Amino acid sequence: MSARTTGFVARSCTALLAAGLIAAVTAPPAAAVPEYTTAESGNPFVDGWYADPDVAVYDDTYWVFPTTSRAYREQTKLDAFSSRDLVHWTKHSDVLTTEDVSWAEYAVWAPAPVERNGKYYLYFAANDIQSDAALGGIGVAVSDRPEGPYKDAIGRPLIAQFHNGAQPIDQDVFIDDDGQAYMYYGGWGHANVVKLNPDMTSLGTFPDGSTYKEITPADYVEGPQMFKRGGKYYLMWSEGGWTGPDYSVSYAMADSPTGPFTKLDKVLAQDPAVAKGSGHNSVINVPGTDVWYIVYHRRPLSETDGNHRQLAYDRMYFNPDGTIRRIQMKVRDDFADGNALGWKTYGGAWTSSGGAYRAGSSAGGKALLDTNFGDVTHEADVTVSARGGDAGLTFRVTAPAVGTDSYRGYYAGIGADGKVVLGKVDNSWTPLRTVRLPIAPGSRHKLRVTAVGSALKVYVDDMRTPKISVTDATFTSGANGVRVFNTPATFDNVAVGPAT
Repeated sequence: MSARTTGFVARSCTALLAAGLIAAVTAPPAAAVPEYTTAESGNPFVDGWYADPDVAVYDDTYWVFPTTSRAYREQTKLDAFSSRDLVHWTKHSDVLTTEDVSWAEYAVWAPAPVERNGKYYLYFAANDIQSDAALGGIGVAVSDRPEGPYKDAIGRPLIAQFHNGAQPIDQDVFIDDDGQAYMYYGGWGHANVVKLNPDMTSLGTFPDGSTYKEITPADYVEGPQMFKRGGKYYLMWSEGGWTGPDYSVSYAMADSPTGPFTKLDKVLAQDPAVAKGSGHNSVINVPGTDVWYIVYHRRPLSETDGNHRQLAYDRMYFNPDGTIRRIQMKVRDDFADGNALGWKTYGGAWTSSGGAYRAGSSAGGKALLDTNFGDVTHEADVTVSARGGDAGLTFRVTAPAVGTDSYRGYYAGIGADGKVVLGKVDNSWTPLRTVRLPIAPGSRHKLRVTAVGSALKVYVDDMRTPKISVTDATFTSGANGVRVFNTPATFDNVAVGPAT
């Protein structure tokens, strides 16, 4: 094309654009690095009972493949979830079912995703075999797309027997920098590593001619996970009983993908204030960064059913020597994902929209998180819409029910008639202190409460000097939440944690 023609085209496009006859074409902005302290929009980050999550990053999308946590014989299918920002998640149902695997009947567990040569592979365990005489073990399915559907690749289990005492379950696939693929797996307190051939559907051998190499570290139970950082190989695994509160994650480091692996520390365990039974993890590294997350399942404090497990993630940090810091379960919700997963309401009308949690006016409607903090710092941005009522934070709450004062615990609120109030509730309201403060309808204020023993403090906007400070030892621990009284209100940026 000549310079004259180019100039003509440019002038013509400019004229058409000005006339509104064509649309401007601009390059899409680069996706921001998802660098969070935890799931800032709340854990669980997806809805439903799920466990044993494994992850993959395909192009610019994060994928999570979990076990569907149902009754034993009902574990016959797998779902997946995808996200570009680790906030907004899309569910992909039935990516693999027992109908796609001739030999699998139930107990379809712990999917492990990986891509190679344009094909997407999903490794899975099925049938929970208890001996070599049973049909089942670890299988492999393949698809042309990350979301499936996945179909059985070889028509039989890839690993169908016990080797070195390891039950063939809980597989994880890792491809090293040299292109060699490894599978780590094993239940019943034993862990093996095997090589995968380039076809990803058959097993290779080690230099000594063996196929199955045992790598069991101290206290290993199940759920191995391998990743590499800074030239070091990290093996993580689960300890304790999967239905118990002692389920947890430990790790080891090595210079080789086959170990030896010596236990260094337990890095994730139950938090009696946040969740129990926390284990069977995977790890996300945001591509091109040193940002890492641990993705795992956990059981809400109030749940006793072993299968009532949910997916969560928290930030994972490293020390200068490469060791992993112990992981803190954080409680956050900025409602940017458009939902209020993990919240339970008692009266009132509650919706999550526009990046906030919104409550209609009611006589004491409340929403609670399944937490159990004693000494606590609890804060949120609160907007009270109408005069005459108030809205704010509840803490150390027990025995909640629908009703104005149907709970036991404390409440701190702000009112658009210019007040800050703190009181306690035991199915009746007892004010502890009220102070005046200019608060206009529709204005947004940061509200914080701290409770350390009997010392209760309420902060509004100024986080250095409390507006209210009292002593009361009536309630010692309980759930955290938000509440309205005779006014609509909006809540955002909720955070709950140990007292600071």
